[in-house]
Amino acid sequence: MTILIGILAALLLLGWLGLRVQPAPFPSFPETTARLGTIPLPQGLPAPVERFYRNLYGDQIPVLTSLVVTGRATIQPIPGGPRFPARFRFTHEAGKNYRHYIEATFFGFPILRVNESYLDGKSRQEMPWGTVDNAPKANQAANLGMWAELMSAPSVYLTDPRVRWEPVDDQTALLVVPFGGAWERFVVRFDPQTGLARWMEVMRYRDADEKAQKILWITESLPGKTINVYGAMLPAVGAATWLDVGKPWAFFSSEEIVYNADVKEYLWARGL
Repeated sequence: MTILIGILAALLLLGWLGLRVQPAPFPSFPETTARLGTIPLPQGLPAPVERFYRNLYGDQIPVLTSLVVTGRATIQPIPGGPRFPARFRFTHEAGKNYRHYIEATFFGFPILRVNESYLDGKSRQEMPWGTVDNAPKANQAANLGMWAELMSAPSVYLTDPRVRWEPVDDQTALLVVPFGGAWERFVVRFDPQTGLARWMEVMRYRDADEKAQKILWITESLPGKTINVYGAMLPAVGAATWLDVGKPWAFFSSEEIVYNADVKEYLWARGL
């Protein structure tokens, strides 16, 4: 019995250590940011929205057509399960298509790979335990995920003519985005001290099956660590939480953001 307890203790220690080794970062994206055009800050924005953009960009808003976000993360693929260190690359044709590639690691080595995309309005999730392809509820979830991730390029919310802001109060606004022929609404809450967008809340499907119901999904831009993206100081760390779980299932830390690269072919690839 003593030997068995010792073996179990050693295995637990090994698992604990393996989950604390951070993976090496992915290599930098091979293209750099192309020249950024600008437009004047639009008039008539809700007060907290105007304050947010003035603090971030001033009077000139960059026009962004694509972004590639590379970094490392901590993810919990199964609710209640272990949290894995991970590395990721999120690639967007802004407001149209995206592709995710994520590697969860153990002792720094990949043990779980996720290829996920939303292309031409159709989502595809390739997970080790199965694939979900073009399911209506998964499409809704992917569309909302796409728009939430554009907080790494928030000028898109002003330059995309399909998107609009609606006022709520001095610290809150609605972000209205398209989904097919319909509209979805994020509640965006701004930090009263910094003026930055802090929380985004929306009703989103977590599962693709017929009985699945929408759950409040909350993304948060965490204060503290920032990343300088061509003069704009953006929060570097974000978290995602399902309300019924009550705590984040993932923390993503951006280490490189590239704007306006040609990503059209890369979006349709797989892996890194």
